[in-house]
Amino acid sequence: MLSKGVTLRGLEVFEALAATGSVAQAASVTGLSQPAVSQQLRNLETALATDLIDHGKRPMRLTPAGHSFLARAEAALSQLRLAQSELTVMDLAHLSALSIGVIDDFENDLTPRLVTILADSLTRCKFTLATAPSHEILQSIADKRLHIAISASDGTMRDGVLEYPLARDPFILVAPKGAVTAGAPLDALQDLPFLRYEREQLISRQIEAHLARQKLDFAERFEIGSHLALMAMVARRIGWAVTTPLGYMRAGRFHDQVEAFALPFKPFSRTISLYASADWAGSVPTDVAQTMRRLMQSHMIEPALIKLPWLAGELRLLDN
Repeated sequence: MLSKGVTLRGLEVFEALAATGSVAQAASVTGLSQPAVSQQLRNLETALATDLIDHGKRPMRLTPAGHSFLARAEAALSQLRLAQSELTVMDLAHLSALSIGVIDDFENDLTPRLVTILADSLTRCKFTLATAPSHEILQSIADKRLHIAISASDGTMRDGVLEYPLARDPFILVAPKGAVTAGAPLDALQDLPFLRYEREQLISRQIEAHLARQKLDFAERFEIGSHLALMAMVARRIGWAVTTPLGYMRAGRFHDQVEAFALPFKPFSRTISLYASADWAGSVPTDVAQTMRRLMQSHMIEPALIKLPWLAGELRLLDN
């Protein structure tokens, strides 16, 4: 039995403090007040009868005991988040066929989880799943080749298609580690080229349109069709890029070599939405949308806010 004082909220607070080194930032990530964060940590340390954080250092640093406990706490929280997302039960047994398209941003983590949840409910159904870039997914739903699609929104109203907003995904700047210092990021990056997404992709069109509105013009040298290839180039110090937190989290293998920053010009964001054919209006798309929101919150948004706490309030779920 766990010692009194070891609570789920306390573990979440400790995880946030370990990642941010700041009570203020941990409060922003967890949605608690700063006094509440401090109290949760005190309760946890009292229950464990040891200091997890060196309170004399700023930013806060973990003690050896804290490092050891963090690994176990993160593993436990990960399993609890997975269990929560898998508890969603959808009544899809009545369907004879279902075709879903999912943006390829999610293929590393969310799409496999969504598929396994759906499979439990699709007992007599011919099921098709496609992963592709947003512009291809949107074309497929417009052409009625898909029943449901999960994609970045392009802001277009389509006849016979309903849209269910899922999440707000703000754009951020990513640069090689150590390339940007406090002050003027664009000045610090002037000797590195801007790495573009391939022009046909929706994310590229959204970024280019915003840069044009801000009257920002960067030399056209690199145009990359693969998100992971683009992030690898940033990690290799070939250039810098504009992406989103969901894209950044997908490239976890490069996090030790890249840094993410708020945009040094007017902020903007994209919306991730679920689309459904109008004749599918009802419980099926709303159930899938709710499942997807839970998966995004537990497996992408919460981990992203631990790493990038300054995105609190910007990277978030959207109600339908």
